[in-house]
Amino acid sequence: MPEKKKVIVLSDHALSTSGVGTQTRHLIQGLLEKKKWSFRQFGAALKHVDYNTVVVSDDFIIKPIDGFGDRELIRVTLATEKPDVILIFTDPRFFIWLFEMEDEIHQMCPIVWWHVWDNYPYPKYNSVLYESTDIINCHSFLTYEMIKEKFPKKTNFIPHAIPEDIYHPLPEDDIKRWKKQILGEDKGDHFVAIWTNRNAKRKRPNDLLESWKMFLDYLESTHGHRKGILIMHTDPFDGEGPNLTVTAEMLNIHENVFFSSDRIEFDKMNVLYNISDCCINISYAEGFGLPTLECMQAGVPIIAVKTGGLTRQVVDHRDGSENGVALDIEVRSLVGSQQVPYIYEDYVSCESISNAIIKLYEMDEKDTNKLKKKVREYALSEFSYQKTIDDWDHHLEDISKTWREKYERWNCVTI
Repeated sequence: MPEKKKVIVLSDHALSTSGVGTQTRHLIQGLLEKKKWSFRQFGAALKHVDYNTVVVSDDFIIKPIDGFGDRELIRVTLATEKPDVILIFTDPRFFIWLFEMEDEIHQMCPIVWWHVWDNYPYPKYNSVLYESTDIINCHSFLTYEMIKEKFPKKTNFIPHAIPEDIYHPLPEDDIKRWKKQILGEDKGDHFVAIWTNRNAKRKRPNDLLESWKMFLDYLESTHGHRKGILIMHTDPFDGEGPNLTVTAEMLNIHENVFFSSDRIEFDKMNVLYNISDCCINISYAEGFGLPTLECMQAGVPIIAVKTGGLTRQVVDHRDGSENGVALDIEVRSLVGSQQVPYIYEDYVSCESISNAIIKLYEMDEKDTNKLKKKVREYALSEFSYQKTIDDWDHHLEDISKTWREKYERWNCVTI
């Protein structure tokens, strides 16, 4: 058997619950099944409880680190591990130091990037980063469309994907039992929406609460009740966002909001998804939006803004139909910072969000069941886990063999 190729991975700790962390785990576990890769990860976090090296297997070893690394870490790693590939996965702002030393890295191996950029315009200020990378695998189609135009030979679309056995529909009797157990015996007939995000400004949690109030007010005026529960799987006291409990009390909807703040395993998340009638994501900037894909895989329709990676989830690109309710952009704001000079933020109104919830609430049972089957089929087909693994395997194999002949070194011109 040929010697396994070694890949150094820089991303969120693969055993963490973050989206980047779980996708790193799924990717590595899938590639290990190919029996030709060996992974060493520097698992990033702000702070770890335990800094001991984790040996998942002989070919999957994780070293926890604060942040995403530095030049000296990579220099030592290149000298001692002699990797065949370095794979980076997260926001490029965390890796400016790595791109600045790409000439050193390219003495040993190629740089591969699982990349996403939230929105238009094309980020010209990132071009030097793209030029320093040997493969740019984009996990949102919007990112792929932007980058492939400038770098067609090394840009690919490989979306996020989830193993099929993690999120799936549960039997109806189990759903009814879990719904009463989690939300309360008197909530068994309530319409349930779920929102799974960090409590941060970008995710618009307070706007969601206001939209939910509008929905409840509509229920009361039209149907004579307020039988609706919004599950917010987040930390309501996160310093990056508002105090959600105080907002819910101010809006007088605290009895109709259920906060799930614990970090829980996949099987428990599957239960939360299954007891929900829809999943909502109204972020004004969203590279991918993993919870909506997880919900669709569990057979739950989604309400999402047509921005970033959400667009290809909520809109079936094969025929233009919707996997729930696709929200058109109503206001687009050009914002920026010193590091990111320009990028669009996409907004929809609370009224539009509330109307989308009403639309799913008032859908008849036959159409609802048909939609549930559709969203699961779409998730499994267009975000196929096996295809994602096979595509990654192909591109890693190819670049590890051909990168030296493809790599174009920088030329220094004296004027």
